[in-house]
Amino acid sequence: MMSSSAPPSTWPANLPPMPVVDFAQFGAVEPVPLSRQQTLVASFLARNWAQIPHVTHHDEADIDAAEALRHRLAQEPGGKLSLVPLLIKAAVNALRALPRFNASLVGNTLVLKRYFHIGVAVETPAGLVVPVIRDCERKSIAELAAELADKAGRARTKGLPMSEMSGGCFTISSLGGIGGTAFTPIINAPEVAILGVTRSAERLTLVDGRPCSRRVLPLSLSYDHRVINGADAARFCRAVAEALADPDCLINDTSPSAP
Repeated sequence: MMSSSAPPSTWPANLPPMPVVDFAQFGAVEPVPLSRQQTLVASFLARNWAQIPHVTHHDEADIDAAEALRHRLAQEPGGKLSLVPLLIKAAVNALRALPRFNASLVGNTLVLKRYFHIGVAVETPAGLVVPVIRDCERKSIAELAAELADKAGRARTKGLPMSEMSGGCFTISSLGGIGGTAFTPIINAPEVAILGVTRSAERLTLVDGRPCSRRVLPLSLSYDHRVINGADAARFCRAVAEALADPDCLINDTSPSAP
């Protein structure tokens, strides 16, 4: 194993620079400058990937009951409802059960948070942004859906102030509307974990010895291995999956934060 006298926080600066290539010598090209937002996001992602030891745990959640609940709630005032508000509530349940996920590592101190502010990655014409919904444990699924729709809509049109994109405890990144089976989301520092979901699919399984079809949602949990071990990552995904499998417990979950 190679050793280095430089601290972990500075070692990326000691790497050799990327090669500079004149691509036009090989054929026609079109230079397209990145937007300011894309440049900022790229620098943050590169920093987080280089300085946080990422591990990604993959699992699946049975969402037949969650889908039934989602369709039922969609008939109420407010209209169409995605799975994301249910995922937010399920994530809060898991954060309560495993508080090391609701933390930030500051030097050699783990700062445990007693609030539940969840960020949701949103694609915009200018690049990726992460609006933060505060006090998710105090809000109903309908309230979460309305706030998420409002913030995502403003992010895509007018943009959001930093005050609405800071203070998050945990982030959810959903590609379910596009596709995929799994991916490795990059942790949104100073958080210590992020949950990625992709498109749900039908699975043939045995229930009481009889074959039946179930709809399952792929879960991809990236976590900071300095703070979280693999067993707890597996438990976290199971906690999310169990909440989605029995989502009635999420409907009226608007209890206050722990003291």
